[in-house]
Order: sequence, then structure tokens, then C-alpha cells
Amino acid sequence: MRIAAAEAAQKKSDQRALVLRVILVVVVVGAVVGGLFFVVGGDDGDETTATTVDPLAGSSTLDTTTTPTMASAAGLPCIAQTTPPAEGEPPVPVKEGEPPTELVIEDLTVGDGAEVTDPAQTVKVNYVGVACSTGVTFDSSYGSQPAEFPLEGVIPGWTEGLIGMKVGGQRLLGIPSELAYGSAGSPPAIAPDEALWFVVELLEVTDATTTDTGAPSETTVPSETTVPADATTSTTAAAGN
Repeated sequence: MRIAAAEAAQKKSDQRALVLRVILVVVVVGAVVGGLFFVVGGDDGDETTATTVDPLAGSSTLDTTTTPTMASAAGLPCIAQTTPPAEGEPPVPVKEGEPPTELVIEDLTVGDGAEVTDPAQTVKVNYVGVACSTGVTFDSSYGSQPAEFPLEGVIPGWTEGLIGMKVGGQRLLGIPSELAYGSAGSPPAIAPDEALWFVVELLEVTDATTTDTGAPSETTVPSETTVPADATTSTTAAAGN
């Protein structure tokens, strides 16, 4: 009887030890999983994965970097250019006040060469772009090399805004956000719902629709698929044109 009682007591002791070991394993596994979640998934919501848009391929590719999120520029007035023009770069005469709701086209210099008549044409330009709400120059081809690209492969504000322009001319474009980056924006350079101002100098126009050799940077000219197709545009004629 004593032997049976001893065996029963030992059995209970072994069971308690097993239960304690199981509990210990569960606690350790929970701590490891929680730590991994904190390291991998824990952030403060201030960053987002960057998406790079190829304006000519018409598709987005996932970048491995992260960029800060930006507040919407909707409703913010346009201010004068705050970035001093670089050497050889023309100033951008931003029209201060309410951002444009329709495409603004104004010839600063009227060219006398070949004319852009078809979005299928390829153009070579120099350009500088300014964000409406900050006045900051976010991109420029001056100081590097002119951009060359099929006109139908860029944002509607450019596709529509360069029609009728002649080689040798310089044109101001005021592009509402719906004809540029829309509600997506292109952080960190361009906020969501940001209107854009450009000065564009037309250097060459050809009928060939060849692959570009220096298209505007990805932060400047997004794929036209990112812009609503039903946006309404109009033009503002230059004084004395």
C-alpha cells in the first residue's frame, strides 16, 4: 500500500511538472512572437512605402524605400516661387491666389518653328516645375539635359498644354491637380491635390514616337493612368498672343 501511495504521489508530481513546463513554453513563445510583431510591424504611421511611377511605361513599380506621408494641398492658395532659379533657369511666374481649376496656358515667348499639333508627336523640351502651395521648385531639366518624350505618354496637363506650341517658344502651364497627380500626390516632392506650375521651352518636335532619351523625372510627370479621365480643361490665352 505504501508503495502504491508513493507511486501515485510521484505521478501527480510529474504531472504538475509537465504542466509547468507547458506553461513556460507558451509564455516564451508568446514573448518571441510579440517581439517580432513590435520590430516588424510596429510603426507610428508617419511613413508609407514609396511607389515609383514610370511615365512612359504606364505602370507602377514598388520601391524598397519609405517616404513621409504628406497632408493634402487642397484649398491652399498658390504662392510665388520661393526657390531661387538656378543659373540659366527661367523664373516661374506663378499666379498667386486660388489654385487653378482649369488648365492655364500662357505663351511667354511665341516660337516661330515647327508646331506641336498631335499628341503622338515626340517633343524635346527644357522645363522647370513649381508646387502651387509651397512655391518650391520640385524638378528642372536645366543644368542637366533636355527631356525628350512622346507627348501622349505624360500627364494630361502636359499633353493638352503643349498642343499649338512652336519650337523656340516658352510657355507657362498652370495645371490643376486633377490633370497632374490628383489625390495621390508624389511624396515627398508633390503633396496630394497639389496644383503645379511649369515653364516649358520647346526645343524640337518630330512625328516619330520613339522611346524617350531623357524624359522628365518620375516625380514630375506621372502615368496618365493615375489621373481621372473626366477632368475638364480649358485654356487661358496669353495677352497679346
